[in-house]
Amino acid sequence: MPALFVADAPGLDFLNSVATPVDTPLDWLADGEGLLNWLGQAALVPHEVLERFRNEAMPGELDRVAAQARDLREWFRGFVRAHKGRPLIAEALAELAPLNRLLERDELHEVVGPATEAAHGLSLQTVRRWKSPESLLLPIGGTLARLLTGEDFASVKACEGPNCTLLFADHTRARNRRWCSMELCGNSGRASTGEAGSVGDGDAAVSGVASFQPVQQGDGVIGNGNVAVAARVHQ
Repeated sequence: MPALFVADAPGLDFLNSVATPVDTPLDWLADGEGLLNWLGQAALVPHEVLERFRNEAMPGELDRVAAQARDLREWFRGFVRAHKGRPLIAEALAELAPLNRLLERDELHEVVGPATEAAHGLSLQTVRRWKSPESLLLPIGGTLARLLTGEDFASVKACEGPNCTLLFADHTRARNRRWCSMELCGNSGRASTGEAGSVGDGDAAVSGVASFQPVQQGDGVIGNGNVAVAARVHQ
């Protein structure tokens, strides 16, 4: 089954990479191959980079990176569930040290390259050095940082579907979105509740570790006003 991208926020789509869309729980990051497939579907890593790691990684290496991705996911899920539904404040930064340690491992640089097809001439492009399979975690970290600094956490909600664990950003004008999607939960939820709804976070359906500890520390800043995330990586 293709991965679910219904959150309207890439950082939340990462949290939704484990779900129970019908009756059977699915984890799209269950192993190394699953991680590569999900990163490709999410358009976070170029196809040629995924193929290189698929062909060159040592046995078990990608599975270990997938395990780190799951640890990162469940640690960040705890943060999001604790803070969703209200704006982030600066004090939340104290909880984000594990993410900052991941971000500071990134190696991004800018190069001058050809412009896009829609334009002529040259353009400034950001390039990442993909040194090892562990670098596959770096664009995920950047996506989480952009969620923290670019999304209003007051708009982050949990689907009201029974047993649904999916999260989303409510960007509707009236801020009245209730479901991850009508197809997955909305139609059945309305039928079973008579529009009353069954509000819940679905925590029991998602299990995982509550810690993620990459190495090192950083010193720059990413931020847009809600909360700053210290790191060297640029948006």
